[in-house]
Parts: sequence; C-alpha cells; structure tokens
Amino acid sequence: MIVVFALLFLFLNTVDKRKWLTGLISLVLTPFVYFYMFYPFVNIVSNYHHQKYFDSEAWIEKPALRYEMIDNTIESDTLIGASKTKITSLLGKYEWLSWDDSIKDHDNNKWNYGLGIEPGAFNSERECVEIIFKNDKVTELRHYQEEITYESNEKE
Repeated sequence: MIVVFALLFLFLNTVDKRKWLTGLISLVLTPFVYFYMFYPFVNIVSNYHHQKYFDSEAWIEKPALRYEMIDNTIESDTLIGASKTKITSLLGKYEWLSWDDSIKDHDNNKWNYGLGIEPGAFNSERECVEIIFKNDKVTELRHYQEEITYESNEKE
C-alpha cells in the first residue's frame, strides 16, 4: 500500500503543487486504488495457485482443480511403484492413452489425465499429466501443458 500511496502522491503532485492537499487526497484514495485496481490486476496477471496434497476423492470429484495437487504428487513420489489397478482406484480410469508411432496404435502403458487450467490472464494452455508404466508399475509421471483448442460447431 505504501507503493500505491507514493505513486498516487507523485501523480497528484503533477496536478496540484499543494503538498498538504495532494497528501490528503492520496491518503484517502490509496485503499480504494489498492483494493479495486492494483490488487485485482496483480491477481489477474500472476498465475499463483494453492498447492495441495494428493487426495484421491478430490482428484475424482474436482478434475478442474487437479493442477493444485500434481506438483506435490510428483515431488513426493506418491504414485511411483503403484500398479495399474491401484492407479485406477486412486485416479479413476485414464482419460486418454498416448500414441505410439512405432506400433501405430495407442500405448496401454502411457495413461493421460487432464489437470484443468491454471488461473491467469494470459494462459492459453491446459495442464496434463502422463503416467508411464513399466511391468505394470508406475515408473514416471510427466507433467506437461498442451494448447487449448475449441471445437467448431459448424458443419462442413
């Protein structure tokens, strides 16, 4: 708030040279400018979001908020070594399988889940995680972003 006050004071000082008046007006306007202009702008531009611990129930019930859990899940190796049946019980059925060009088919050992879209004004990508299995056990979780695309309703 001190920065906002100083900026307001300097701006108002260009309008009127009376220090006592610009100081008083700056003091009165600072909370309004801070809470209605500066603070919302910072929240829109920054992409900060809360980090949460992995919770299977929240993962299944709120798929749009999975991005809050994925960082902790990867760092803590929560799912490493788990079987496909355990992953299915914790995360639900995979949403899509990765494509493997060598076999020209979907790879049953690479499961993908959508994590939702992180908040932010200039975010044009959605978060995803790929779970890689080897010998029916999770060996790696790969967090990635993919471009958001919208399907057209027009018929050709």
